[in-house]
Amino acid sequence: MKTEKQNFRIMKSVRAFLSAAMIAFILFMTSCSDDDTPATVPPVDNAVTQSIVQIAQGNDDLTILLDALTKFPNLVEALNSDGTYTVFAPTNDAFIALLGAIGQTELDDIPESVLERVLRYHVVTGVAAQSTDLSDGQEIGTFLSADDIVTVGISGSSVSINTAGVAIPDVIATNGVVHVVNQVLVPSLEASIVNTVVEPAYFNKDFTVLTEAVVTAGLLETLINRDASLTVFAPTNEAFADAGVTSLEGIDIETLRAVLQYHVLGAKVLEADLPETGSAVETLNGDFYLSINADGVFINGLTQVIATDIEAENGVVHVIDFMLEPASNNIVEIAVALAGADSDAEFTQLVAALTAVSNETSTDLIAALSGDGPFTVFAPTDEAFQRLYDAVGDENSDGSADISDLVEAVGLETIATVLQYHVLGGRVFSEDIPNALNGNTSVTLSPLAGGDWTLNSDFTITATDGALGLGLDDAGIIATDILATNGVIHVIDQVKLP
Repeated sequence: MKTEKQNFRIMKSVRAFLSAAMIAFILFMTSCSDDDTPATVPPVDNAVTQSIVQIAQGNDDLTILLDALTKFPNLVEALNSDGTYTVFAPTNDAFIALLGAIGQTELDDIPESVLERVLRYHVVTGVAAQSTDLSDGQEIGTFLSADDIVTVGISGSSVSINTAGVAIPDVIATNGVVHVVNQVLVPSLEASIVNTVVEPAYFNKDFTVLTEAVVTAGLLETLINRDASLTVFAPTNEAFADAGVTSLEGIDIETLRAVLQYHVLGAKVLEADLPETGSAVETLNGDFYLSINADGVFINGLTQVIATDIEAENGVVHVIDFMLEPASNNIVEIAVALAGADSDAEFTQLVAALTAVSNETSTDLIAALSGDGPFTVFAPTDEAFQRLYDAVGDENSDGSADISDLVEAVGLETIATVLQYHVLGGRVFSEDIPNALNGNTSVTLSPLAGGDWTLNSDFTITATDGALGLGLDDAGIIATDILATNGVIHVIDQVKLP
């Protein structure tokens, strides 16, 4: 399949062709008068021996339609059965035009649920309506639903269904009649989505999770509003899976809506108009943060923009490779939550150290790191603290040592300084580091405690244990970009000493 960006570029060449046509597809069901009721099944000529499916199989101009039908054995079985049907059969050129309009190159790009809806919209059940049985303005419910109607237009000898012209009428089958049409008929739901910021996801099988989420969260009407101006950062199915979302089951509607709104800007912003690196970008649900380096555009450190500027009537879509999630807790709240986890608890020693320092010294780090910030915290794991305990020769080498042993060894004021040595002012995401390095192998950073430490291009921090001379290894950054409301956390495997 072509990349999302390449696929959707095709739309521009056919917009003018479809814009007026799409409006006409949004129809309202009304009752037919007695005069509009199609005739009953006409007698089948003895020479007619083929079913509707067999007719399609024998027509070289209906091969794409046949390929589409064969994806749904239930439809093939129905149109091969003894039932009675009227089928409006789009030509190959009609399908090719539709694929171009929705930014796809082949049927396999389209979600099967969407393709089946479109196919059912071309079938009328229970009647074989020849062209002489139709009347101008007649509205007919389809196999999709009684409310998903097509409208007949007759002008002289010309017959149309919605805006599709009937190219070959009245091909009689053993189980009904086929009318060959020169456009694919589009149900009103799909017509309302075409050329909006929802279109790139709705008609592409790689975005089915996003489409389901938008519908489930009740945001479809907002995103297909043609008077709006929006920017959507669209996660692929793989982007959701990488973020741990493989199903929407168990996610409450308000949470789902909040996450989706975090992917939407209330104005159209093309790639060239994105603000500079380090900028906060206002979404419909809070801010996210841009990092722009030689490798591309990144959001909150973890998410890369992988396709850009897919324009629609009401905005633009950019494709991303990792789901965005708004921060709901500050740095301290995140650390406390992880320390109190039922399983795989982490940062218990860090939280204990913060608590001890804040309660028993004039340095209230809990209050500071709960404030507005922003801060960047390099948070040592429990294992990192254990390495420190071992290095200072704690007698409890079995791993039972805790922060109280370190307090006894070096005092609270020293621990307060150590903790501040792990904090930078401002937000520094992992994707900001290449810019900070500026082609060098390392960069010097200044923490809140004063002094300097060295960050290397391999995501290690050069060991600086001052006068203690403990021989600690370089600290490795083992997890990055945990977003907080007041900054960002990176996880490290050594305690850094000033």
